[in-house]
Amino acid sequence: MNKNIERLTNGIIKENPTFVLMLGMCPTLAVTTSAMNGLGMGLSTTVVLLVSNMVISMLRKIIPDRVRVPAFIVVVASIVTMVQFLLQGFVPALYASLGIYIPLIVVNCIILGRAESYASKNPVVPSIFDGIGMGLGFTLGLTLIGIVREILGAGQIFGKQILPLADEAAGKAGYTPITIFVLAPGAFFVLAVLVAVMNVVRAKAEAKGKPLPAAQGCLAGDCSSCEMSACTGKSTVSATEVKKVDENKASEKKAVEKKTKEKQVDEKQVEEPKATSDDNKE
Repeated sequence: MNKNIERLTNGIIKENPTFVLMLGMCPTLAVTTSAMNGLGMGLSTTVVLLVSNMVISMLRKIIPDRVRVPAFIVVVASIVTMVQFLLQGFVPALYASLGIYIPLIVVNCIILGRAESYASKNPVVPSIFDGIGMGLGFTLGLTLIGIVREILGAGQIFGKQILPLADEAAGKAGYTPITIFVLAPGAFFVLAVLVAVMNVVRAKAEAKGKPLPAAQGCLAGDCSSCEMSACTGKSTVSATEVKKVDENKASEKKAVEKKTKEKQVDEKQVEEPKATSDDNKE
């Protein structure tokens, strides 16, 4: 049971997909114009994560290794289709707000990443808790971003007006919404601030000797955590390996420069005695 609780807390705090691993940035930036949209997308993704992890874990010994990724996509696509129909039937307003981003859950790197890295290698119950933890962590991230953007952009939370709006015509003082926060640039601003807060938490955790996992995914330049083999910009090496290669190149460059300088010094030393002998002959 302790292992299951650990998987639950890992997804929410230690390996939060939004603020720690930096995964699923497309829906994070696109649908968080309000807290309700963020909550709806997060919970939809949680359901897909839970069911897909459970099914894939149950079939992990049956699915051939060579076709595992296509099989995962078929499983995830089937679940997403059911979730899409349920949202369309019971929550049509939310379905209309999320739009194309509901079917795009199929290719969300969080879903396929957890299927490949955990569900396909572990028993059913821990995989279920892993899916719930990652889903709740994703939901927390999207909802927080949506709350901040909605407050600053409209003075509301979940559609409820909490900051009285100013009315210049009536001479009424109040809050003037910062409309940029409900537009695309606002998502980047809010995400940057929340990630900065998470970096402060990370620094404090490292100071206490309990470091959090390093950022992964596209924004961190690490494709090793992403199972999207169709990605045109996918790299075959991790960010750590890229850093090591860069360090090796820098050290090789320094070694070449050192050898060049030594060679120049040797040549100069050879030329000086020769010039002295020529002067003596004259």
